[in-house]
Amino acid sequence: MDLVQDLLNIVVPVVSIFIFAIFSPVILVYKLANKFLKRPFDQKTDLVGKVVLITGASSGIGEHLAYEYAKGRAELVLVARREDRLRLVAEKAMQLGSPNAIIVCGDVSNRRDCKHVVDKAMETFPRLDYVINNAGIAPISLFEDTIDDDVENHPIMNINFWGSVYITRFAIPYLRKSKGKIVVIASLAGCYPTPTLSIYTASKAAMIGFYEALRMEIGSEIGITIVAPGLVDSEITQSSQFNNKVKVGFVPLETTERCAKAIVRSAYRGERFLMEPSWIKWLYLWYLICPELIERASRRAILERQRALLEKESTHAKVK
Repeated sequence: MDLVQDLLNIVVPVVSIFIFAIFSPVILVYKLANKFLKRPFDQKTDLVGKVVLITGASSGIGEHLAYEYAKGRAELVLVARREDRLRLVAEKAMQLGSPNAIIVCGDVSNRRDCKHVVDKAMETFPRLDYVINNAGIAPISLFEDTIDDDVENHPIMNINFWGSVYITRFAIPYLRKSKGKIVVIASLAGCYPTPTLSIYTASKAAMIGFYEALRMEIGSEIGITIVAPGLVDSEITQSSQFNNKVKVGFVPLETTERCAKAIVRSAYRGERFLMEPSWIKWLYLWYLICPELIERASRRAILERQRALLEKESTHAKVK
């Protein structure tokens, strides 16, 4: 067996390089042609009458996705825990063009709530075309500062990972009938590890892995678009905790509206994976090529800045 493994270690790379050298130009031409020859996305006609279910729709990316689909006259099922915020979003969505926007209050980490959400959608509308798994939380702390019990019982996996899995499980039979689409709002952190976001990174990496595998199981019956946003202007990135512990001053935040437009367009086109804004693809590429350099830069940009802030706060407290 060892001899076979040694042989494969030699043969597989050589054959792979040979095949890649021959076929990479063909693959590149195919991808470019597939991108530019597709019918352009027309929001005013391509979304009319579609039924779109959005979790985490009370703020941030979820809220602005509701507005973008509303402009295309899609019918909406808006899901979140904050009823007052949901009502405001639903009202604005109908003003923007949605014929009907219903709200369903629920906690995606609760399996029964997820079933209720999908059941309510099917009671109200005759079909389901898009399910957008957007609900999520982002606790920020160094792993060593997290109490052991908090790691074990933290709701992040239940909300970020299992919440999307539950909704997807109950929606699949209806999406299969409409040849619908699943949109997964993961995060760049799921591919590009970030200090102080270790548990969040794990939850988003789990989402990406799950939906990549699910895509293979389902095949072409249901489209799956995985979205990995970078830093987007939202409640999470505007929090003082995020600004003190994660945000790097020279990295600009993308507007939520711009991010939502890109997601709607990408999902309609059936793209497999979207990194938004597009420049972060190159950051990810650098991480794959020279991870040591990127890790060192991330540590310096985030952890050293955090230590400096803590020292400043400590000095300020002593002066008082």
